[in-house]
Amino acid sequence: MLKVGLTGGIGAGKSEVSRLLVSYGAVLIDADRIAREVVEPGTPGLAAVVEEFGPDVLTPEGTLDRPRLGTIVFSDAERLARLNAIVHPLVGARSAELEAAAGPDAVVVHDVPLLAENGLAPLYDLVVVVDAAPETRLDRLVRLRGMTESEARARMAAQAEPEQRRAVADLVIDNDGPLEALEPRVREVWAELRGRAGA
Repeated sequence: MLKVGLTGGIGAGKSEVSRLLVSYGAVLIDADRIAREVVEPGTPGLAAVVEEFGPDVLTPEGTLDRPRLGTIVFSDAERLARLNAIVHPLVGARSAELEAAAGPDAVVVHDVPLLAENGLAPLYDLVVVVDAAPETRLDRLVRLRGMTESEARARMAAQAEPEQRRAVADLVIDNDGPLEALEPRVREVWAELRGRAGA
């Protein structure tokens, strides 16, 4: 099994790269998606969050009210740490289950937005960084995601500098061009990943 960490700045095109890799046969483990799954209604994760933060963090339908929980934890480092202490072990356990089910010769791609920021590169056999120029990323965030320019700049500024991400990269996918230019590069990377998984 080859464990790949996939990361990239907001607007660089990481989601598109992960979609292409899955279409070629990669097993995707998306940390953000799992973090949502482990606090769905009826899960022990949601029960633990409600026990810690009270029933006010639920919507009338019984789902987690993320904006309300966010206002509680993002202004209080101690409460954020308590939330992370509930959610992170659940995400880790679910990721390990998915990885174990992938099979011995699989290429398992872990989509980890803050890989460089949190020093997680050593957890993977290989790190792939999706990169694009800041002006390209800014344009995509405004044009495709509907952010204001100031919102987009703030989100970009909160993440690692491109140099910090490239420093942990084994492979870099430059994604400044159109989608048609991205696919051949991702195919090359996939061929290399398959080769390393078989080695």
